[in-house]
Amino acid sequence: MTGCAGMNTMQLGGQMMDGHPRDFVGYADKPPHPDWPGGARVAINFVVNYEEGSEYSIGDGDGRSETALTEVSAARVPAGERDLASESMYEYGTRVGFWRIARLFADRGIAATAFGCAVALERNPPAAEFMARHGWDVCCHGWRWVEHYKLSEDEEREHIRLAVESIQRTMGERPVGWYCRYAPSTATRRLLVEEGGFLYDSDSYNDELPYWTMVAGRRHLIVPYSLVTNDVKLTSGLFTGDDFYVLLKNAFDVLYEEGAVAPKMMSVGLHPRLIGHPARLSGLQKFVDYVVSKPDVWACRRADIARHWIARHPA
Repeated sequence: MTGCAGMNTMQLGGQMMDGHPRDFVGYADKPPHPDWPGGARVAINFVVNYEEGSEYSIGDGDGRSETALTEVSAARVPAGERDLASESMYEYGTRVGFWRIARLFADRGIAATAFGCAVALERNPPAAEFMARHGWDVCCHGWRWVEHYKLSEDEEREHIRLAVESIQRTMGERPVGWYCRYAPSTATRRLLVEEGGFLYDSDSYNDELPYWTMVAGRRHLIVPYSLVTNDVKLTSGLFTGDDFYVLLKNAFDVLYEEGAVAPKMMSVGLHPRLIGHPARLSGLQKFVDYVVSKPDVWACRRADIARHWIARHPA
């Protein structure tokens, strides 16, 4: 079922697979008015994917180096050997890129959300301390930056448990949100509900508003994410900070205009090892300054969106 539509998935002509409903209708042409704080037209959430230090590596016994979302299209080093170039690109994200993004948000008074991998946060206490001090929330991005759909159910359950315990130690409070690397397994959502303590997950790309779904007989909130307004595009077609700025501005302008009648949310996905380079950060700077110059915009954390939806649009 979808919470606000109030209709059974099968009545909508949807498909039920492995306990995951496929709803092709959603809110249709009658989305609920989110009633964002201050009458905002757009709720915008900046998400810093903090993964560096938790990726696959020879040193962590994975048998290979991670090369995804780096400056090369394919690994040059033979599989099974350390790729020192790739490792250093990840290190750039924690040593330099993160701090450039962090300063930008601190200067503009914006509290971001970290999609934080537990082991990555453990390995950079100064970054974790900055997030806590500046009021960022951490949406758990896994114990390690690995694909949950490749794990057995028992392995995945253990990864979730380890991640929650680790982030609670590192950040001083447990995460209330969850987001997998790219895609969840068919068991992820049920395991999150069984673990307890999660207000929402963001393992969905199918809407621009939160919505409720049924998981193991319980209502569970989804706060969708986006791979469109996301700096991963800088590895697949966009080349400059200005390209990224135009992409984000175009999306924001459409949502802002629509928001006079039907407000929505916008997620901006960032990776320190990508957008954190000076050649690219200028585009993010321009966009942040553009957003903060507009009235009726709620720049918020992901947990803020979830708590607002739970309060104003309860299951």
